[in-house]
Amino acid sequence: MSLAKTTVTVTGDWLTRPETQQVLAMLEDGGHQGYVVGGCVRNALMGVAVSDVDIASDARPERVVELAQAAGLKPVPTGIEHGTVTVVAGGIGHEITTFRADTETDGRRAVVRFSDDIAEDAARRDFTMNALYADARGLIFDPLDGLPDLRARRVRFIGAATDRIREDYLRTLRYFRFSAWYGDPGQGFDPDALAGIAETLDGLDTLSRERVGQEMLRLLAAPDPVPAVSVMAQVGVLAHVLPGASVTALGPLVAEEQRLSVAPDALRRLASLGVEAPDLRLSKAQQRHLALYQGLIGETQGPAELAYRHGGEVAQSVLLLRAASFQQPVTEEALFEMARGSEANFPLSAKDFMPALKGPALGEALRAAEKRWIGSGFTLTKAELLSDE
Repeated sequence: MSLAKTTVTVTGDWLTRPETQQVLAMLEDGGHQGYVVGGCVRNALMGVAVSDVDIASDARPERVVELAQAAGLKPVPTGIEHGTVTVVAGGIGHEITTFRADTETDGRRAVVRFSDDIAEDAARRDFTMNALYADARGLIFDPLDGLPDLRARRVRFIGAATDRIREDYLRTLRYFRFSAWYGDPGQGFDPDALAGIAETLDGLDTLSRERVGQEMLRLLAAPDPVPAVSVMAQVGVLAHVLPGASVTALGPLVAEEQRLSVAPDALRRLASLGVEAPDLRLSKAQQRHLALYQGLIGETQGPAELAYRHGGEVAQSVLLLRAASFQQPVTEEALFEMARGSEANFPLSAKDFMPALKGPALGEALRAAEKRWIGSGFTLTKAELLSDE
């Protein structure tokens, strides 16, 4: 296959910065191909912020190390057995991976061989929009005709969907994540992709729960994950990765977030799916946050008390979750009460009851006074609270 050279170019600080140009020049000057590839090219063409810059090359890992050392750069063998060397230039790491082709796959990992052919490297990737390459001048190379899909915001597997998924079952979840972030919901979902996903559902059960959790949180953080998660439920994916989940409250939650211009929160959205303690290998902090959201949805604490006890951000999320669950919008009054509660400061401390009280009696007196203070709408003064004792 040809390089599929196009007349399309891409640019941006991420490509033109001297450090990246130095690394690409290092490869070219050494007689090798060097292309930025994947997410950085896709995002730049779609007007989305670029974070990581990955480079693909026909240079073997040991050759990359040799070239980097000769250029005075620092090579780090971050994944040398898989063909990846990170070259540090000006304090910026650039992952350089040798062109590869899969020789064996088991649904979770692949055995690869190195290749000199960019088309072989492209063919092992997941989606056509991720198989776009650009040289140091920004000229795009499109071995698999991914540009039309990217322009149409169409997430499409490379080749047969079942083949790509069986190489790595996580690609099912990646398909829905990419659809949520980069797809056009007005077009619907690729029928071939959904057919392939439906045929390979059992493979999802082989994935580590940590990988599933990471993908789900990234999906739920999209501006509007509702179409993707709804189709996941229809096809049977959601039942495999989150047994017992319901999408009923997710749509109202996202709509209410958008109405109030509240930024997306993946854990808030996960809480709306109604699965207590989901087996997603979340961090301890994430588990606590999720449990707090879920526990407070059905509590009787009002907006002001929620904000006072848990802070404004938690209170806001709980109000949104309640609105989604009970199909009632968050009112202006609730938002006002929440703001008031987040600014409230209890005027008493333990020393105000000492030495007359100590131990359990002291704690009980503090709690009783705080309850009266909250009940007064945070209006009772220190003197008034103490005079009631």
